[in-house]
Order: sequence, then C-alpha cells, then structure tokens
Amino acid sequence: MTAIEMDCSNVGKYMYQLLKELFPICRSITGEGVRETLKIIQKHIPIKTYEIPSGTKVLDWEVPKEWNIKDAYIMDEEGNKVVDFKKNNLHIVGYSTPVDKILKLEDLQSHLYSIEEQPEVIPYVTSYYMERWGFCLSHNQRKNLKDGSYRVYIDSSLKDGYLNYAELIIPGRTNKEIFFSTYICHPSMANNELSGPVLLTYLAKWIMSKPREYTYRLVFVPETIGSITYLSQNYKEMKENIIAGYNLTCVGDDRAYSFMPSRYGNTYADRVALNVLWHSQPDFIKYSYLERGSDERQYCSPGMDLPVASIMRSKYGEYPEYHTSLDNLELVSSEGLQGSFDVYKECIELIERNKKYKIKCLGEPQLGKRGLYPTLSTKDSGRLVRDMMNFIAYADGKNDLIDISNITGVPVKNLYPIVEKLESSGLLAVEVAEVMQYTEC
Repeated sequence: MTAIEMDCSNVGKYMYQLLKELFPICRSITGEGVRETLKIIQKHIPIKTYEIPSGTKVLDWEVPKEWNIKDAYIMDEEGNKVVDFKKNNLHIVGYSTPVDKILKLEDLQSHLYSIEEQPEVIPYVTSYYMERWGFCLSHNQRKNLKDGSYRVYIDSSLKDGYLNYAELIIPGRTNKEIFFSTYICHPSMANNELSGPVLLTYLAKWIMSKPREYTYRLVFVPETIGSITYLSQNYKEMKENIIAGYNLTCVGDDRAYSFMPSRYGNTYADRVALNVLWHSQPDFIKYSYLERGSDERQYCSPGMDLPVASIMRSKYGEYPEYHTSLDNLELVSSEGLQGSFDVYKECIELIERNKKYKIKCLGEPQLGKRGLYPTLSTKDSGRLVRDMMNFIAYADGKNDLIDISNITGVPVKNLYPIVEKLESSGLLAVEVAEVMQYTEC
C-alpha cells in the first residue's frame, strides 16, 4: 500500500499487520534482529540505514560489541527443554554470553530471573554493559524445577560488529524540521517496542503523500545508545533546525493517553501536544519529566535541549504488562494504533497550519455583507458565529492558532474553516511567515 492509496481512517489494521510480522524477531541494541527489522520497514518507506562500528566513541559513550544469538535452553536430566529460547525469545537475558555446562539447581538459581508478584509471566531482562548469562522464566516454572542437574546451553556471540539505525528525511518547503524518533531494540514486545516503529512507518507514508511546509526527520534507533549515537553525528544540524519533536513509544493499547513533556515543558512540541490532547483526549494523564525513561532523556539532556516530548497510550513502566511476556499481540489492537495515528496526525496538521493572523479591518468587521453571517438560524448557527467572532477578537497578530484555541476553548481543527473563510473574504492577513523559531527546553 502506497502513501497515496492510504486510507487514514483505516490505517490501524495495516499497522497491526506490520506489527505481527515484526513481533517474532529477537531484537537487541545491536545484531541481526535490528537489521532484519529495518529491512522489513524499508519495504514500506525509503529509510536509509547506517552502521557504526563497535568501539566508536559517541559523546560520552562507546558503541558496544554486537550481540547475536542462535539458540538457548535449559535441559533437565531426562532431556526435556524446560526453558527454550526458540519458544519465546524473552527466555534469554539480553546480551548473554555463550555457555554450555552442567549445573546443579542450586547453582543455576543465581542465573534465573522471574517475578514472584506476577507468577505467570516471563520477564524481560538485559545486561548490555556487564558480561553475564542468564535465563528468564515464569515464577511458576521456576518453582516447578526439580532438584538435580541441568544442562545450560547458550549459542550466542559477543564480538566487534556494528550498531545499526535508520533515517528518513522528508523535505519540505523550508529547512525547519519536525523530528520523530522511535526505537527498535526490544525482542517480542508489542506495545513497548513495536507500536512505535509501525506508527512512525505509517505516519511517514501519510507525510510523504501531503504537501508540506516543514522538513521531517524520522529516525529508527536502538533505545539510549542509538539516540546517543545519532545525536553524536547530527546534533548541530538538529539544534539549528528542529522546532518540534516527539519520541514514539507505547502507542498501541486501548487505554487512556499519556503525555511526557520536554525537560521544562515549555517547547513548541509541548504546546502542540497539550492543545490536541486537551480537546481530543481530555482524560489523558500528564506526567512529569522526572518520570522520564525513554529517549527523551537524550534529546532533552542539558546541552542538547531539543524540543522533544511524547504522546503515549499507557506509559512505559505504568502498565502491568510492561517488560513481560504479557506485552504481546493481545495487548495492542488496530483500534489503539489507529487512535495514536489520529492524534499524531492532528499534531502534524496543527504544526503545518499554525500561524499568527491579523484582521485587516479596523474595528469589528461586518460579516453579513461578506456572506459570513448565516441567513438561516439553526442549532449550530449561533455557536458558529460566536466562534468566528471570538477568533476575530484575538486575531491581532500576537496570537497563533494554539493561543486562540486555548483562549476560546475551541479545538484548533474547528478554527481551520474559520481561517479559510476569513482569508477568502480578504479579512485576514498572515502576520508572521515563520511562526515558530527554536525554543530552548
């Protein structure tokens, strides 16, 4: 399906299909799983992929060794695989070093990870920067392990290789940029991992199908080390050009929306997101930046100070399925993905259409002679006139559409037709061509 063919009202089902295709892949911050994921996304949008060698210094960090895994299991004395990586890739601690040995149960226990409070789930555990090995299993599985000897086998490799990421630049009329970032480093987790990449893929399709004022910078990176790596190579251009940005994660479930602000919560990205959420999702939960936990940490860090916020459904760390085997295909839905697409689409439309306007007429304009006053009284006619007059009252060249929406309580999308009518009647002038300059976090 091309961007031109995309039905925005039904895009959720296509996102869910892509999510299902990506779900089985064992991803980490490096390795074949990342490359396989990017190859699939590349079939949908023209991303450009990059590889950064292990050992490369990226800001205060260093690109780690590349990790890959073929197989892993725990086998009992009867030859039964009581834990099998090939049945669920969460069974292995991410970045586990290779091992092939026989251990007594009491010695094996220090290498096992489970959650006593959630006895049916397999936890997601990683050890990127300390070499160790381990297995994850449900607490019920763990309790049922019998005394005796077990063979532990991990066929993995940890050696110099590459960190991979992808970028898509969609040029607009200006070089001022809207930035979107998502991550591609978790194994089979639907909401915390895959909802972001599939949403960004289909947002890209839609953006490419539309005329645009702004340039769009879209990146698919491993979380934390990937965003740091990307910043190390692009932050000067990003600081110069980005006027608003969003980190896409946890956007696939059907629960309430969440908002993570930028570091000080005062950027253009914050203003846009909050206006859209207040009018379209009034029950959303607003979190503090002190509760951050994803790549906004890197983009908003001191010195970077990029205007990056995040609109989510259930926020990472705040829903019971988070970082467990319950973050699966049943947790996300086409409806949940559709809702997130609609919200972000509305944010993009607002950024593209936001201007400061000024009424040309001295004094209150006469609407009737311009055909702007309804000749038929209906249930909505009074409200429509009031909304137009309120818009006119604050269209003084000082307020942009977000300001006017916030003052009047009218959703921005309801102001668009008012702007069009007033412009066509010759009453409205764009006061500022370049509305939003870069704002420090």
